[in-house]
Amino acid sequence: MLQLSSFSFFLSLLLFLFILVKLTSNRYGTKRFNLRLPPGPKKLPVIGNLHQMFGEPPHHRLTYLAKTYGPVFHLQLGQLPIITISTPEAAKEVLKTQELTFADRPQFQVAKMTSYDNSSMVFAPYGEYWRQIRKICVLELLSVKRVRSFTWARDVEVNNLIKHIESASGLPLNLSEKIFACTNSIVCKAAFGQNCKQQDELISSLQEAMRMAGGFGLAEVFPSLRFLMYINGMKYKLAKIKRKYDEILNTILADHKRQRPKCLARPEDSPDKEDLVDVLLRLQESNEIGFHLTMDNIKGVILEMIGGGSETSSTTLIWAMSEMLKNPKVMARAQNEIRRILKGKDRVRESDMEELDYLKCVIKETLRMHPPAPLIPRTAREGCKVEGYDIPMNSRVLINAYAMGRDPSYWTNPDKFEPERFIKSSVDYKGVHYQFLPFGSGRRVCPGIAFATAGVELILASLLYHYDWKPANGQASEQIDMTEVFGATVGRKDDLYVIASPWSLISA
Repeated sequence: MLQLSSFSFFLSLLLFLFILVKLTSNRYGTKRFNLRLPPGPKKLPVIGNLHQMFGEPPHHRLTYLAKTYGPVFHLQLGQLPIITISTPEAAKEVLKTQELTFADRPQFQVAKMTSYDNSSMVFAPYGEYWRQIRKICVLELLSVKRVRSFTWARDVEVNNLIKHIESASGLPLNLSEKIFACTNSIVCKAAFGQNCKQQDELISSLQEAMRMAGGFGLAEVFPSLRFLMYINGMKYKLAKIKRKYDEILNTILADHKRQRPKCLARPEDSPDKEDLVDVLLRLQESNEIGFHLTMDNIKGVILEMIGGGSETSSTTLIWAMSEMLKNPKVMARAQNEIRRILKGKDRVRESDMEELDYLKCVIKETLRMHPPAPLIPRTAREGCKVEGYDIPMNSRVLINAYAMGRDPSYWTNPDKFEPERFIKSSVDYKGVHYQFLPFGSGRRVCPGIAFATAGVELILASLLYHYDWKPANGQASEQIDMTEVFGATVGRKDDLYVIASPWSLISA
């Protein structure tokens, strides 16, 4: 049997791609005639600058390249023209001054397959459907009133987390695993009510799909070569994953539909008692939003609520604990504040959060240094100019929130974890300070800020109030590995293992 060496196979694949890309270049190529494109590194045939994205997480590579080519620079990743934005001034021009021009997000093949043909708010193209879905999310699913109605879910799951940690007191504990389980359960209770028997299976399949969607895969950077998704098996894997969570969602929706007549007959079941599925089914039945919500639309929104609500929150919590373990003085100050204000209470309550100013600074500093989504993607809906450079229509724009969060022009000691920088500072994460965009900005800003912060604050305060912490395996604080891994969110490469020791007012 004839066997090709890896090198000859690579050359053959390169030649094959070159021929195919030439045949399809008119659709995806960038015409340079009479355009003043941003500067950028030289490109290789076919793959463009794709080779320059290897070796580090993409946001790190882009931050490094910006030091050479400037705050607005151009890359060609396969067939895709990419414009990278790395300063708050340029980001403001994209996200505010010319917001409508950049109101679309890029269309990813993987996301289209897994989000019910872009039914979710994140991936839906800008237009009437997107406006209505966002309105539903903002007013019906993620309003402050609705978030408060899920206090019971947060209380139940945070108490369970504290009990689980107590059972492992003094022993090495995988804190990453425990935090993921807690945030997932909170989101699932908010979405589905008290019980979801297939919760773990649903979360597992959804996370697998999200992992496959991260990064710059060949199928995404050569969108005209659709067969690539078949060659690497991604099409089959995604279809299998989708079938799994589709069956689970069908079961959940059917159960809720059967229960709705009983719930509506009980006067104590007001809209405030509804879970997210109940809200979506009510809107579908009443048709009060002006168009018919299909079951696929509902499934797409549910997946987005679960994926966005659990992954980003757990990632932020794990980074916060990692940074405080690496900076014991910060942890001690946060614990002293919590324990002084709570004054021996049996547990932390959401009403206590208003007084925990330093804890909120810790969370802000964590989001500055470790934004869960460090690259904010947009698509130019028409040709325009940014910082004097021409941005061709359909160019993909990546706003590097990671780079701006560490810009020394805006932050003193930007690579140092210093929550104190936010004390008496007006800078927040709601999208109006362009040097600090962990949740994005403008029309496409994340609508789940209130839901996310409620859970993150309560969980972090509870962990710090009830336990003292140190790294597992006798590891010194300065030895904690902070290596990042790029996926649906940017998390730790390795799980965080710790040892927790119960704290009590008597022993203090």
